[in-house]
Amino acid sequence: IAAREVLTLDDIDPRRLFEGNAFLRRLVRIGVLDESRMKLDYVLGLKTEDFLERRLQTQVFKLGLAKSIHHARVLIRQKHIRVRKQVVNIPSFIVRLDAQKHIDIAINSAYGSGREGRVKRKRMKAGSGGADAD
Repeated sequence: IAAREVLTLDDIDPRRLFEGNAFLRRLVRIGVLDESRMKLDYVLGLKTEDFLERRLQTQVFKLGLAKSIHHARVLIRQKHIRVRKQVVNIPSFIVRLDAQKHIDIAINSAYGSGREGRVKRKRMKAGSGGADAD
């Protein structure tokens, strides 16, 4: 439902009250709308950037887990990032406010405490101890 459509309804219309509040709560929960601005008028002032800021790709970069926004996308697609205990491989995943503090490197990732990467395991097997042979 669109905020503009709900705004055209009467102030005491039960549909406006119910759907409008549900819409506002949903936007606050994902972190797009501030709790102090919980009015339908403010929803019309939201920009695309407000929603793009909530993407997992952007959050991983802002937290410093990735060197760039592109690096963040690669880390997510290669399953190195988890939100809470769930490994997420969708860069457009919308991160809720309560889950924002739980973005981390996946447990079984080579970046975390998981096993070494393919090349390091191969070099260790060959006897060079994982050091660069270049």
